[in-house]
Amino acid sequence: MPTFKIITLGCKVNQAESESIAGRLTGPGWRPAGPGEEADLCIINTCAVTQKAAMQSRQAVRHAIHLNPRACVAVTGCYAETAPQALTGIKGLDCIVDQAGKDRLPEIVRRGGIPKGDRPALLSGSGEPPPPLAPSPFGTPAGRTRPFVKVQDGCDAFCTYCIVPYARGRSRSSELQAVAASVEHLAAQGFHEVVLTGIHIGLYGRDLNPRSSLLELLQRVGGLKKPVRVRLSSIEPLELSDEILALVEASDTFCRHFHIPLQSGDAGILKRMGRPYAPELFSTLVRKIRGRMPDAAVGADVMVGFPGESEAAFENTFQLIEALPVTYLHVFPFSARPGTAAHGFPDKVPAERIKQRASRLRQLGSRKRLDFHRSFIDQEVQVLTESRRDPKTGLLKGVSSNYLPVLFEGGDELMNRMVGVRITNAGAVRLQGNLLLRK
Repeated sequence: MPTFKIITLGCKVNQAESESIAGRLTGPGWRPAGPGEEADLCIINTCAVTQKAAMQSRQAVRHAIHLNPRACVAVTGCYAETAPQALTGIKGLDCIVDQAGKDRLPEIVRRGGIPKGDRPALLSGSGEPPPPLAPSPFGTPAGRTRPFVKVQDGCDAFCTYCIVPYARGRSRSSELQAVAASVEHLAAQGFHEVVLTGIHIGLYGRDLNPRSSLLELLQRVGGLKKPVRVRLSSIEPLELSDEILALVEASDTFCRHFHIPLQSGDAGILKRMGRPYAPELFSTLVRKIRGRMPDAAVGADVMVGFPGESEAAFENTFQLIEALPVTYLHVFPFSARPGTAAHGFPDKVPAERIKQRASRLRQLGSRKRLDFHRSFIDQEVQVLTESRRDPKTGLLKGVSSNYLPVLFEGGDELMNRMVGVRITNAGAVRLQGNLLLRK
């Protein structure tokens, strides 16, 4: 039976799509390659959100070709969509599949439709509009304790720095019933948590007929009466409504974890980025969340070094975050992407200054995370145990509803189970605790 490997770079949506491809390949005719086993087919699902991600995508393609010299090698994803010309010269690459053709990859493979040749073929739908969003296929994600359910794709925002709308097209939503069916299926398969993910999930349902909304989707999923915890991926500040907060606050189904992109705490930079909110709105939202749910994790994306970011503008960002009960940060240096408006903006920030600013924010984020973690010492948390032990300590590891990464002692029979753990120690990266035995 021929074997395949899928190498995934980038966001949770890419991971969800790779799981979908793997699920539809696995079965009659194909099987996943084992650790260290050479594959007959390699699929690299690429990312283009930064220059570094693009470079890593090219490196991943070359590495896969080197380790699997007899394999048929296919590249898809955002980098394949936005910069196929940068991939065509890679020796040993057999085909480039754009976003419109990504969902058809298993079908193409099963038909033996990936040709080998001196130069990679461009397959399936290049230049065509993105297809309607298909429902998440049923399957059992290999090795994942918290599988993704992709509910939305694409973005209509066109922030001045972002390549994603050009890579993925306009917003499209999965049908509400299809999402609910996917969650029910995963719960029936024994999963205890699912992550609802998309590129811009706050836009969910606006393209459907009849029109729907993220709130309506959450109400449907929350009413399934299935023993499964539901986590939201990143959601924009303007789209995290009071109704959604009330739903999460009142229900044990939804994780008390909100990841909200800030990008900048300076009003002028936000305007130049094309972000449709003010720092004050973000501040009010974070305080509202932590006021209603003091145990909730609130993470934020922050970009440093956007063109025109003065020292005063950076200090506005730093001071805003320092004053807020944010619990962790994802800090990204600005990366000029060809084809975006910001690529040609003047007033570039020197690289060394960007590095210094990113370091300050990451240190602030570590302090915030440590303070949040320490607030749970001597408290009991419900942890979903993962299916692999921590490689450094050999301890079981798991994640709580509010995104606490917890290590504790226990047997393998506790894997993929909800357990109670009393926190005994907390660092900036991990917490440790003792398993609470049920009476």
